[in-house]
Amino acid sequence: MSRLATRAARPSRTTTVKLLQAAILLGAAAGGMAQAQQSPALDRMSLSVGGFYAEPKIHLGGDTRYGRVDTPDEKIDDVTLPRVKAELLIGDNHGLSFDYFRFDEDYGATIDGDTEYEGRPVSGTISANANLRLELARLSYKYWFGKEKNAFGIGLGAAFLRAKISGSAEANVSAAAPVANYSWSGSDSASDNVWAPTVELSWRHALNDKVRLYAEAGGIKKNGGTVEGHVYNGAAGVEWAFAKNVSLVADYGIQKIDLHRNGERTADLNLKLTGPSAFVKVRF
Repeated sequence: MSRLATRAARPSRTTTVKLLQAAILLGAAAGGMAQAQQSPALDRMSLSVGGFYAEPKIHLGGDTRYGRVDTPDEKIDDVTLPRVKAELLIGDNHGLSFDYFRFDEDYGATIDGDTEYEGRPVSGTISANANLRLELARLSYKYWFGKEKNAFGIGLGAAFLRAKISGSAEANVSAAAPVANYSWSGSDSASDNVWAPTVELSWRHALNDKVRLYAEAGGIKKNGGTVEGHVYNGAAGVEWAFAKNVSLVADYGIQKIDLHRNGERTADLNLKLTGPSAFVKVRF
């Protein structure tokens, strides 16, 4: 009985050959998958958290119950804006990217001398205090070309922009031809949000296993509706992997936001943010 059981447990020669063939096929497939890796300039998955140290330049304008008021283009104090980025690579060429930042700052200005009120040149003093909050989130799909040290990405996606402004103003101005004096004070607030399509271009280059270079640019265009306008962005930077899965990232970039709010009272916002960003990046 034991001999019969032992013989029955042994695989036949045909079975052995088939198992060897399957092993060879699996080994070849595994070798092929190992070779079909993404570009060394790309990560399978990454999360970056940091800040955007920006020098803001702002222009505000709008119709109020007292008439049209526009502020001159003015630089305000530098700010550090929280920012989060994430990327996911599906296969070797398909990727998803996410970018979020928030601007939440107080803005105060006193205009002495010549300015504009209701489209007329006036002289005097206008004092304004406002709080401006902007949140911008972008989610896009990117197709990556190249599997060597250079990778180029073309992306399409959508962006969500939320804006809220509140403040107060006081004015004492006068105009000539014809002569008129204006004095008023008041406060108001407005908020809105909008979805818009995005287009993005990216470049990644791996100098070696630890250092990478990158550049990216994108744009959002929104026509029609309560809020319309555009948002443009661009950045160039360097990444240094000081540990196996952790990098430090630094870049210099620009965010240009130009919005127009339609309605009973129109309003304009023109905000330009330029400066360096720094991130801690966890990558896999």
